[in-house]
Amino acid sequence: MAKQPHRLLRPLLAAALVPFLLSGLLSGCTEKTPNGTPVDVTLKDFSITPTAQTVRAGDIVVRVSNEAPVTHEFVVVRTDLPADGLPIAPDGLSVNEEWLSHVGEVPENPAGGTKDLVLNLPPGQYVFFCNLEGHYLGGMHAVLEVTA
Repeated sequence: MAKQPHRLLRPLLAAALVPFLLSGLLSGCTEKTPNGTPVDVTLKDFSITPTAQTVRAGDIVVRVSNEAPVTHEFVVVRTDLPADGLPIAPDGLSVNEEWLSHVGEVPENPAGGTKDLVLNLPPGQYVFFCNLEGHYLGGMHAVLEVTA
């Protein structure tokens, strides 16, 4: 009979621990907001508009919102060239990314989509652009200056 209380305590103890165990497991499943200076960027057909033109060096979170009716991409390169002076690829319709210092990109952002791009940027000039055929030439580019 002395073992009877232990049989009752084990299920009660297990039931009491379940909420703590589940909260620990589920906390790893939630999406965390990335840390860094936020820069919102809006993509529309033939324009890229960032909310900031200058930010301080360090972690930057670029939130890319595609308000256009078609898919766009978002490429970031470090360069001293003007945004409208990037080298054109042999196809004559896109930027030759091989000649530039690639920093990061969102390869496909569908119409109505929003994606975050987390970057750690040292001081310098960065150009944002869409490199789908003809989009860069149509004006889809912008500059971000990163200061010390």
